[in-house]
Amino acid sequence: MTAKTMLWLGGGGSAVTAICCFTPVLVIVLGGFGLSAWLAWADFVLLPLLAAFLTLTVAAMLRLRRQRQSAAADAS
Repeated sequence: MTAKTMLWLGGGGSAVTAICCFTPVLVIVLGGFGLSAWLAWADFVLLPLLAAFLTLTVAAMLRLRRQRQSAAADAS
């Protein structure tokens, strides 16, 4: 997986997970499908997912930085 792909995946996953965690979007969507009982366990799933996606984003950013520094060192 390339660093840019990791960055897009991590950033997108973080955004979607944060929207589900901090807004009532998840309540409305799951309530519409009759799955509102699942919301009692949502924090046990969403918060670790948010942490994982944020970690992936940071790892991708560090990898991109190392690649750019390596390319700059090779160029000079």
